[in-house]
Amino acid sequence: MQTTIRKPVSFEGRGLHSGIPARMTLRPASAEQGIWFRRTDVADRDPMVPARWDAVFAPRLCTRVGNDDGVSVSTIEHVMAAIAGTGLHNVVIDIDGPEVPILDGSAAPFVAEILRQGLRRLPAPIRAFEILDTVDVRNGDAWARLDPAEAMEIEFEIDFPDAAIGHQHKRLDLSNGAFVHELCDSRTFCRQSDIARMQADGLALGGTFENAVVIDGARVLSPGGLRHDDEAVRHKMLDAVGDLALAGAPILGRYTGNRAGHAMTNALLRALFARPGAQRLVTCTAPMAARLPGAGLSRADLPLAA
Repeated sequence: MQTTIRKPVSFEGRGLHSGIPARMTLRPASAEQGIWFRRTDVADRDPMVPARWDAVFAPRLCTRVGNDDGVSVSTIEHVMAAIAGTGLHNVVIDIDGPEVPILDGSAAPFVAEILRQGLRRLPAPIRAFEILDTVDVRNGDAWARLDPAEAMEIEFEIDFPDAAIGHQHKRLDLSNGAFVHELCDSRTFCRQSDIARMQADGLALGGTFENAVVIDGARVLSPGGLRHDDEAVRHKMLDAVGDLALAGAPILGRYTGNRAGHAMTNALLRALFARPGAQRLVTCTAPMAARLPGAGLSRADLPLAA
């Protein structure tokens, strides 16, 4: 059955890129409503923004969605990953600013509060997009692909010149709570040499050593070091889970990314839905639903980093 959150949960903090403080609250929603953002600070335009692939625009270092009235919410990928990874299907996200709070730079704080509150079942079946044919997009050495698979799987590869990151590769079947156990606490990362350039472009204005892993060659500058030796590739997988959640329903298929980012994953979804016969929306049987991310999770699965 579809789910919603039992009671509202709230978060406060600054946006990673804008530096603007915001309060955000996840609220219960009805069956078939899906995921929506509601800008509570907007009164003169439509405040409702769909969390959907075709509402994404100008994805660069984060994912931003907007509506026809020009109302937008940015850096949604971590909360979307938490929603998908805990099996939450319907929720309205109230937010009083233009950017989701970055918190610790991972999805763990969102996951922890969702699991602490728990989910309520709704009288509607779970539907998922079953991948029927391979779809891929490329840009130089970077590429992303969706292939048929019985469950949601993800594989990612990155290669950075910095010794603290280097070449990393990981593959996961996201059944059995793997997102919560393996990915959700991995933080966003950046290179020290890129910070000045990003800030000159009006980005990373709210970034600190506490909400991002900052790398300088072989050194990790953020206090406490890494949570995982391969935290960087795990975070790229986390981002991909959040961006794929904008499909509008869980995906039964294998995502593979090589040096892919937000824009490429969104381009992949656009290619998927533009190709007739590449996917179909199916009503999940009990065995299919049991293979989806979030199935069977409880408070006992709370992430240690939260």
